[in-house]
Amino acid sequence: MVFIIAAVCFNTACKKYLDVQSPSTSSPDVVFESTANTNAAIIGVYNRLCGDNGYGNRISTLFGVSADDFRTSGSYSSSDRRGISMYGASADNTDLTNPFLQLYQGIERANICIKYIPASKLYNNGSEADKTIMKRYLGEALALRAQFLHELIRNWGDVPVSFVPSADAESLYGPNVDRNQTYDKIIADLKTAEDLVPWRSGITEYGSFRFTKGAIKALRARLALARGGYSLKRNQMTRSSDYLTYYKIAFDECLDIMNNRSEHSLNPSYENVFKTLHGTRLDDAHELMFEVAAFGSNASTDSKLGYYNGVRFNAASTYGTGGGGMNAIPTYFYDFDVTKDCRRDVTIGVFEITATSKKIINTLFTMTDGKFRKSWTAYNGSSAAQNFSVNWPLIRFADVLLMYAEADNEINGAPSAAAISALQEVQKRAYLGFETQIPVAPTAKTEFFNALVKERLLEFGGEAIRKYDLIRWNLLGSKFEETRAKIRALIAGTGAYAGVPDYIYAKEGNYLLGTSVNEVATLDLYGGTPNNVFASPGLGIASAPTGYTTKNWRKSVTEDNSITSTSTGIAFYFEANKKELFPYPKTALIENTSMVQNFGY
Repeated sequence: MVFIIAAVCFNTACKKYLDVQSPSTSSPDVVFESTANTNAAIIGVYNRLCGDNGYGNRISTLFGVSADDFRTSGSYSSSDRRGISMYGASADNTDLTNPFLQLYQGIERANICIKYIPASKLYNNGSEADKTIMKRYLGEALALRAQFLHELIRNWGDVPVSFVPSADAESLYGPNVDRNQTYDKIIADLKTAEDLVPWRSGITEYGSFRFTKGAIKALRARLALARGGYSLKRNQMTRSSDYLTYYKIAFDECLDIMNNRSEHSLNPSYENVFKTLHGTRLDDAHELMFEVAAFGSNASTDSKLGYYNGVRFNAASTYGTGGGGMNAIPTYFYDFDVTKDCRRDVTIGVFEITATSKKIINTLFTMTDGKFRKSWTAYNGSSAAQNFSVNWPLIRFADVLLMYAEADNEINGAPSAAAISALQEVQKRAYLGFETQIPVAPTAKTEFFNALVKERLLEFGGEAIRKYDLIRWNLLGSKFEETRAKIRALIAGTGAYAGVPDYIYAKEGNYLLGTSVNEVATLDLYGGTPNNVFASPGLGIASAPTGYTTKNWRKSVTEDNSITSTSTGIAFYFEANKKELFPYPKTALIENTSMVQNFGY
């Protein structure tokens, strides 16, 4: 049996993994009798997180869209990314097949490491230092396998699973396996892994680019909530009767992380969390617990974050082309407090960069996601590059706080003071400068849960979390209906949208490359400061005052383009109790006749 080492080397400027020597093709008895070669093998497992078919593009920016935060831009086709976003993907969708295969490649590489590391002489009879390192590598392999399987399960449900290398498997063509059985196995594996891997401070060279104890604990909490939540079984959303057992796992893991604030805490600046992903580290609190590292300027190991998605840059600008692959649901802009919540201007691309390298406000229908921006990278405007080495945030400490609050509320039947405090810690950062004006925290179970549902929408917009939250809460279909009702109210200018203007009149302004809140605050809009303009009826006429350009605002949103259109209607092809899962790729079903296609496809 031959083990192919997919070692990944990083230079100092990239600030990613350890710099390792990449051995050539070697047998396992050679690879796993050297800590350096074992490290290279583990990095080969991490490699399957990267690139266009991993969290560098498709899994991160396509699989989690749409929800009530963002959708994919453009018009529907069943065989590409828009089919995914509109819940009309076919089994031959080209954006599903390669990620599906890459996740299994990751599992295979992890399985090889998990088999051979404990069997190695270094693991059993090496020096104490070597044993410690080899145990750490085993813990990382277990965590990586759990992440690959979690991604498969939450998108496809009961997937075929093997916990041994292919060479040892009884068959390479296994049947679908009950997801709860798989979750129970990998949740147990993560308990083992967290005892093998030290806290972040114990491996300073790892940073947030490899699994450490805190990240593994947070991942275990996330998987426990998924296991304890709803999931689609054939044509019905169900949850296990013992679901509170899994909420207790999440509670305990999050509490342990929260009790180790020297390892991970909340970054005082919401914006700096995302700027950190672009290069310069601005996260001394280590809120970013695990990032998928991007490097190498290629489709296999880098990312297209900031090129495919994020703030839109005109190709003729000095920044070069970038962004625009995702659009904000129009009502999402008004889910944020219009004057106090700093997350809105970080999360949503309120403006775009024009051909003259100036900024100008988007229409309400064409706003983008904003957490990924070419201008936050070491971009080269004259280059046609599509890869900017922007990392993907897989786990943040803010999620730990909100998972803790959710688990506490569910277990106790009402939020404890600690759960309320965890929620408010996230809100106070969002309301920086207005901390005393955060929403009043409910004290009853249902109301507190609803507050968490809203808070997670505001905190994690565009991070491929919202869709899966709504699925595990069995709220996806009802949130789509709620969103459509809100859009109709927006179109009519009634209720919460009574003060929203039909039009906004704008001039191009200097792109300051400052904070997002100030960038929006300095947009040149007719009628006053932007936040006042966003909530005032204004002139209500299509013709702009002299020197200004008319931007359709409320008038850019129509029943057709947002609801009834078969090309752009939000989640137009969604069917409850069916489309919560993707269809298995047709090629996988042809190859493995033991697999059964998901219900309804």
